[in-house]
Amino acid sequence: MEGRIGRIKAQLHDASYKLTPQREATVRVLLENEKDHLSAEEVFLRVKDIAPDTGLATVYRTLELLTELRVVDKINFGDGVSRYDLRQEGAKHFHHHLVCLECGSVEEIQEDLLEDVEKIVESKWNFLVKDHRLTFQGVCADCRQKSKKNNG
Repeated sequence: MEGRIGRIKAQLHDASYKLTPQREATVRVLLENEKDHLSAEEVFLRVKDIAPDTGLATVYRTLELLTELRVVDKINFGDGVSRYDLRQEGAKHFHHHLVCLECGSVEEIQEDLLEDVEKIVESKWNFLVKDHRLTFQGVCADCRQKSKKNNG
């Protein structure tokens, strides 16, 4: 974790920002909860445990800055809540998600499934793709299994 924080600190420094204690607390919360897709409010509540003097506005500003620097991605799974997801280091694109419409679970797909689609878009429409996002919405294996048991 310390290595990743150091690299994020370098990214901030390269963009003429400092890794303040409040920003570091926010980054630590994101790293410690990497699989949870936290909202700004959830990040704030966890940051308060580490840095009690940090305000909600500071967390929002930090998350927006980290989004701008492409350290995190701001995502919405259709529930009206913005969530923050750390980008994988060295990843060319944002990873994909599987969102269960029944239980709300979110599973990540690290594999880039759209390389061929990007090539088509670039050649057919002369459009240079810089990034993409793909979210599949459906029913997870656990919910499908529960449904089978209840209906079987």
